Formats: sequence, C-alpha cells, structure tokens
Amino acid sequence: MIVKRTLLLALVLVTLLAALVLAMKDKITLGAEAYLYGYPLVMMETTRVHSARYIGPENQLRLVRQFPNAQFKDVVRPNVDTLYTNAFLSMKEGPWVFEMPANDKRYELMPFMDAWTNVFSSPGTRTSGNQGATYLLVGPQWEGQVPKGMTLLKSPTDMVWLIGRTQTNGVADFATVHELQNRLRLTKWRQPSSILSASTDSQRDAKPVWQVSTEPSLPPVAQMKAFSTPEFFNRLMQLMISNPPPTEDAPLLARLAQLEIKPGQAVHLSWTNTLSFSLGRWLANQRVMKALNTKPQDGIWSSPPLNLGRYGTDYNTRAAVAMVGLGANLPEDALYPNTAVDQQGRPLNGQHRYRLHFAANALPPVKAFWSITAYGADEFLIDNPLQRFALGDRDPLVFNADGSLDIWIQASTPDQKEAATNWLPVQKGSAFLLNARLYWPEPKALNGQWKMPVLERLN
Repeated sequence: MIVKRTLLLALVLVTLLAALVLAMKDKITLGAEAYLYGYPLVMMETTRVHSARYIGPENQLRLVRQFPNAQFKDVVRPNVDTLYTNAFLSMKEGPWVFEMPANDKRYELMPFMDAWTNVFSSPGTRTSGNQGATYLLVGPQWEGQVPKGMTLLKSPTDMVWLIGRTQTNGVADFATVHELQNRLRLTKWRQPSSILSASTDSQRDAKPVWQVSTEPSLPPVAQMKAFSTPEFFNRLMQLMISNPPPTEDAPLLARLAQLEIKPGQAVHLSWTNTLSFSLGRWLANQRVMKALNTKPQDGIWSSPPLNLGRYGTDYNTRAAVAMVGLGANLPEDALYPNTAVDQQGRPLNGQHRYRLHFAANALPPVKAFWSITAYGADEFLIDNPLQRFALGDRDPLVFNADGSLDIWIQASTPDQKEAATNWLPVQKGSAFLLNARLYWPEPKALNGQWKMPVLERLN
C-alpha cells in the first residue's frame, strides 16, 4: 500500500512538474518575444538619457566637427565618410521647425527616427534635391494648419532622434562641411496667434546652462544588460504611454495583457513569470548574438536586410539592429555590405595580403559616393602610420589600363607607387573585417543585380 501511494504521489508530482514546464515553456517563448519587441524602445530612451548627460542637451542640434580616429571607442564601426548633425527631440515641447538651406556642394541626409527606431522621414539630397526645404516637425497628437512654405513631418511618437550626415571629403574638407552644418536650423515653432513681447521671447529662446556630467559613464548597451527583467518591462510599459505602438502590434500586446502586462500600468511579475521571462530574455540575447556572429562563406559579402528603418512586425531584426547599430539608415540612403572572410571563406588576417578587384564599369553603383573601411576584430578603426582608415571614390585612386580598379589590403606598404595609392592598411597578424558603404545606391545595388567582388588572398 505504501509503495502504491508513493508511486501515485510521484506520478502526481511528475504530472504537475510537466504541466509547470509546459506553462513555463509558453511564457519563456512569450518573454523572449516581448523582450525583443520592446528592446528598441527601451534602448532609445536609455540612449536619450545618456546623451543628455554626457553628450549634449536635448532639443538642440549637436554638430560633430571631426572624424573619429583609432582611439575612438564609443560606437563600433564608426564612419569616416560624413560629419554628423544630430538631436534628440521631445514632441511634447514642440512643434519644431527644421530648416535645410539649399545645398549643391555635398550629399546630405537628415533622417528622423521615432522611438521604435523606424525612420519616418529622411529629408536630404535624395528626397529633396539641392534646393533645400523647411519642415514643420510635430508629434502624434498635433492637429493644425501647416504654414505656407513648410512641409509637415509627423512623428508617431513623442521621442524623435535626428541623425543627420553630410558628405565629407577628408579632413581637408572640414571647413566646407562646417559651413554647411552651421546653416542648418532647429527652432521652436511659434503659433501665428501667439503674441509675445520681445523680452519674453528672448527669455524663451535663452538656452539653459549645460555641462557634461563628470560622473562615471556606463554605455547604454551595458545599462540595458544591467536592468533586471521586471525593471526592463516596467520601463517598457511606461514608455509606451508617450510612444504608442502601431496597431499591428496588437496581437503581441494582447498576449502580454493576459499576464497583466499593459502599457501605462506597473508590472508585477510573479516569481514564475519573472523566471520565465528572464530565461526568455537570455535565450533571445543568445539567438541574436549567434545570428550576428554567423559569417558569410566563400567570399560573399553580407548586407543588412532591406527592411532597415521600416521594420513593421519584424521585431527580431529591429532588436538586433538596436543592439549593434542603433540609428541605421534606410537602404535607399545607404547600403553597408561587409565581410570578414576571403574568397575561400577563410577569416581575414593581417598576416596575409589581399586584393579587392573591381572590373571595369563594375564599381559600386551609387548616385552619391562609396567607400570601404577596415576595422579590427573589435570593430574599431585600425591605427596605422598614414592614418588612412578608408578608401573610396573621393580618393585619388589609380585605375588599371583597362579601367578596372584594384584595392590592396595588407599590413606593409605595397612596392609599387600606384598600389600604395590604392592601399588600405591593416595590422600585421591581426584579424580584421571590411565594411563598404554605398551612399544613395542605385537600384541594381538594392535589388541584388550588382554585388561586391570577392576578396582574393594573395599569400
């Protein structure tokens, strides 16, 4: 009898455990989905707060005046093609007027990103031409008459990030680009009916005193990792009040609502839900990192997906981009092919010499410009005596007699003078990767008709 009772009790416990595991499995899956879904919004807010403390005040244009160098470690894969003009903007304090004067000197793009990292507008050379324009930037609740001579930009969220880029043809071009940056204007829109005295208006325009925080700085990515699971979801639900999700997110939000996880409400997770969501969060991070670390084979260059900047319900891609490349452009503005292997799928390393050969009439097809940048295994710029971090069509490249082009990637200076002009330095014995950038790519680059050539290892 005792044995039967023991077996019966064991059977009951196993059944209960199986039911618990099954229930947790569903919640672990939901936790992983919800974490990837909400990561970009929480990351944007974390970046906004970090930026306001350590980089510059909100609601003001911040003009980056020089290229990064090999000592720059703030953002992976920094570019040496453009100088940035950016700003975090609060639509609660708007509307805002953004003025882009006529510019026929340099290619520029000024994409505006909402709190979910979707690019909702990308003014610039590609979309507006060279004649310039004035934009009225408003929030999701704004209703009114757009003044004559202005173009409406309506953000779906209260948080907006402007990440503008202006083509810069090397260090010698800084003065020209600085002048172009200086002409950009961001001001608060004054309602035509509002009457302010000169003194009051002056007081409103006065910029508050601001100083970079002297406290230790923890990068946003590290801050995200440090959030507990309940803290992450509480931040997410509170942020969704001012930054509402689109209607297509309703199915996932309905599943979360069954666990009393709702926008605007405090999140109180039971210990089992906390455990399940924490496991889901861990699994989601592992899967994203595995996908990002999958290397292309046999010299094939990989490119980010073409839904960059307008993700829809592709929450996985949106989260992955937010983790490693927050602020990505629309593909129509720029493409970023990259590789870390040669034509036989072997990892790139500075102990070898490489040739990147473009056949005649097969250069990167762009309407603006292109470049190729070398990065170390840490994804930062590679220090070298020439301080040459990239090569592209704005450099005095030497073409072959048949119109083809060879770019030499190696640690030592090439023997021939012509080859040295086309030399992209790397470090001897160190792993590296290459990142091409095609600004305003032509359709054949977007639709796959044109592809980057394989990298040939010479020794």
